[in-house]
Amino acid sequence: MKIHARAARLVDTGQGLKFTESPRWRDGRWWFLDIHGGAVRSVDPQGSLRTELELPFKPNGLGFRRDGSLMLGDALGRQVYRWDGQALTKVADLSATTVFCLSDGLVDGHDRMYIGDIGYNFFDPANAPVHTCVITCIEPDGRARVVADGLSFPNGMALTPDGRTLIVAETMGHRLTAYDVRPDGGLAHRRVWAPLAADVSPDGIALDAEGGVWLANPEGRHAVLRVREGGEVTDAVELDTQAYAVMLGGPQRRQLLLCTSDSHDPALIAQSPSATLRVLEVAAPGLP
Repeated sequence: MKIHARAARLVDTGQGLKFTESPRWRDGRWWFLDIHGGAVRSVDPQGSLRTELELPFKPNGLGFRRDGSLMLGDALGRQVYRWDGQALTKVADLSATTVFCLSDGLVDGHDRMYIGDIGYNFFDPANAPVHTCVITCIEPDGRARVVADGLSFPNGMALTPDGRTLIVAETMGHRLTAYDVRPDGGLAHRRVWAPLAADVSPDGIALDAEGGVWLANPEGRHAVLRVREGGEVTDAVELDTQAYAVMLGGPQRRQLLLCTSDSHDPALIAQSPSATLRVLEVAAPGLP
């Protein structure tokens, strides 16, 4: 296993970030959500930070449609919105099929959005996570349906280049789970893509061109890991903070962006935010 002991700071504390998640690479920039900052922001490989959209809610789940419009979730309201660069429009209401809060998500090549369900009130430490969470698929016209259930906090997601396999990080399940994607967007043939150690709770993930998955591992011994199908760990990243999401980008897509923070506790973040963005050069590039 290769140990990466240093990741360069691209954006440091003091630049207004609260808690970053869901990074996506598009048009020469990483786009990401600032959940507790209530905004969509972006940054280029030189560290130039930009606010793209201020939001009236805490967002989670982010993806681009083919026309360049953004899809994102109102995490606590459990609504999904589309932003076309001018107007923010509600697309779907998921409050009847999800519990408390939306988690990460993505948009596929057919403009369908898949988004997970945290399943418990993380503001209250006394609440134990549930293991009956779902993944919802939202069609481009707003029709929504549950396409997977019985998960343990489905979080980061990645699609294989052919669009036929969806890989999901089950944070409380300590595993990466895979599904076949049917032509109609449904999910089938659930299986464990990679079992993980008990101290690995995967959050945001990114798939590289060699089939490896980089995963953020908040509160774990190693902040970020790269795993192969079956569970082999090939790389580990050591940080002085915690990582919550990752995404490959840069000119050759060999730069791994790390969304980091000392804590995910909303009270601590409100009092003293510690969010940074780090970058690590890696061998295998990301996918188009």
